[in-house]
Amino acid sequence: MSVLGGFSETKDATKEIQKLCDQVKLEVEKKTGKNFKEYVAVKYREQIVAGTNYIIKVHVGGVQYIHLSVFEALPCNGGAVELKGVQDNRTKDDPLIPF
Repeated sequence: MSVLGGFSETKDATKEIQKLCDQVKLEVEKKTGKNFKEYVAVKYREQIVAGTNYIIKVHVGGVQYIHLSVFEALPCNGGAVELKGVQDNRTKDDPLIPF
């Protein structure tokens, strides 16, 4: 469960989290200058605000991971998904810290 205003504990990614990642993949590739053949959400944290902020760990092949900061607006506000930031060159063990 998420605490209002704070980020949740780290959880295993779900189909819904993968769907969010897929929606911002082109933008992620543009920001990193890389094309990812592998792009699998593995872990995430969420923060409930006027919508939801997500920090998502994505496996992009070999020992390479990236962290995504994604905002999803409330359905009543259109439900848009927005990429807020990308951290490249992460590892499997790097903690998910809001950025």
